[in-house]
Amino acid sequence: MPVERETLEADVLIVGAGPAGLACALHLSRLIEQHNSAGRSPQLSPDNVYVLEKARELGAHQLSGAIMDPCALRELVPDFEKSAPLDTPVTGDAVYFFTAKSEWKLPITPPPFKNHDNYVVSLSKLVKWLGGLVEKAGVNVFTQFAGASLIYEGDRVAGVITGDKGVDKNGKPKDNFTPGYELRSKITVLAEGPRGSLTKEVVNRLHLDGVNPQTYGIGIKELWDVQPGKIKAGFVAHTVGWPLDSQKYGGGWIYGMRDNRVSLGMVIALEYKDSLFDPHEAFQKFKTHPYIRRILDGGKLVRYGAKTVPYGGWYSMPRNYFDGGLIIGDSASLLNSQRLKGIHTAIKSGMLAAETIYEALVAGDTSSKTLSGFQKKIEASWIKPELWAVRNFHQGFHKGLWRGVLNAGLQFITGGRGLVDPMRARAGYEDFRKLERPLELVDQSTRFKGNGTVTFDRLTDVYHSGTRHEEDQPCHLVVADLNICADRCVREYGNPCQYYCPAAVYEMVLEKGTPRLKINASNCVHCKTCDIADPYQIVNWIPPEGGGGPNYEGM
Repeated sequence: MPVERETLEADVLIVGAGPAGLACALHLSRLIEQHNSAGRSPQLSPDNVYVLEKARELGAHQLSGAIMDPCALRELVPDFEKSAPLDTPVTGDAVYFFTAKSEWKLPITPPPFKNHDNYVVSLSKLVKWLGGLVEKAGVNVFTQFAGASLIYEGDRVAGVITGDKGVDKNGKPKDNFTPGYELRSKITVLAEGPRGSLTKEVVNRLHLDGVNPQTYGIGIKELWDVQPGKIKAGFVAHTVGWPLDSQKYGGGWIYGMRDNRVSLGMVIALEYKDSLFDPHEAFQKFKTHPYIRRILDGGKLVRYGAKTVPYGGWYSMPRNYFDGGLIIGDSASLLNSQRLKGIHTAIKSGMLAAETIYEALVAGDTSSKTLSGFQKKIEASWIKPELWAVRNFHQGFHKGLWRGVLNAGLQFITGGRGLVDPMRARAGYEDFRKLERPLELVDQSTRFKGNGTVTFDRLTDVYHSGTRHEEDQPCHLVVADLNICADRCVREYGNPCQYYCPAAVYEMVLEKGTPRLKINASNCVHCKTCDIADPYQIVNWIPPEGGGGPNYEGM
């Protein structure tokens, strides 16, 4: 029997309260205010702009490095320095090449890693601050509401149905059952971050794919309180080399923050060949390097998190407009993979989307033709030259570090072109190499445990992520065919989900002598690596009950 849902009408519905979505809402509210103050018609209202956020509170699911280039925030909030929760300006930077026991500092910091005039920030705190400005402007912000599916009228997107609450693990309504809302809107903006579930849906349905498929990296991060004098606030270091071999693209970071706090982590491209490679274990080994160990000795782990980042760049951008909607921020592949920065481009894309939306509302035309103005605005802004200059950057590293360095040099000389333009890429999961012989099922007791002071196992780290889900709810990690997991994947790849997941969600167990995939969904930190890296593409990450997930407070 169909569920009866309450219907709400909005002019604009923004899915995702990250930097892109909130910048869109804030800039649009100001354009509406200027429009109304001038007495223009039709009169518009910021009260008809809705922002949906699946987290318990604003900022809870926001995680990044994070070094912020303030150029876009300065456009959005010219006096942001007076009130924004900026941790510290960057006071120095360096790049190191690591071997197992030593480090070599590059004599010259490459331009992409120079961070003068940038800020070390907590993305979680920044989003909370932006959200306060949005709410003050009269926009409706709804937390604990996950977008479950899009509403279509033919090929037109007409809104979102939010997830039901109070459903048990068998799909039956509980005593506290509350059906999701049918939120209809003239324009729906997808600002879900990397691998957004609704973005994935609409890109597939409307064939909005870019020249290349999107490629991703997984970023794993910890916050530490360290002893005084271990690192200077504002010092930023990036590393390449150990513990990654030359066939894996990635590196580490160490950011000095205020009050003797350190942000450190690694980001690793999800396109490696070894299906048994463990990114979480690699990050834990990274912390045992003498350079890192000197900083962490005597310190204490405060927070942990993991998130994917979209590496593909300009040639992986989906068509970012369609009848009734736009795609912005990381969902639209606007991260600069060379600088590993996307907060500024996300904010700017939100502002340009707001201008496009305002023009469409005034014209009373929200068709694809009118909303295509968004892409034109991106190409006329500073986003285009910044991303165009690195349009082939990540593809150049697809076959290893040193070939990537050579490609990067050629691209720098040729303005991003390199030897081939566009340089084609394939989805990272296609790079997994099949095992030469089947392996025994992994004994989980033999997995990396860490020493409990500097290095940790997955469950300890998940505890420090603040992750919480309602246990009695349908599993939000939907595997299309569990038989593949228990048979083909065991033989062909050794069940890589046990390795690439940084939260111990996936575990192969023996049940009456037969392998079975056990899914510990309550551990999930919403990085979506499984949806991206599964070699058979049978894992579908969907939002759990609204409010579930990590709590990245201060990260």
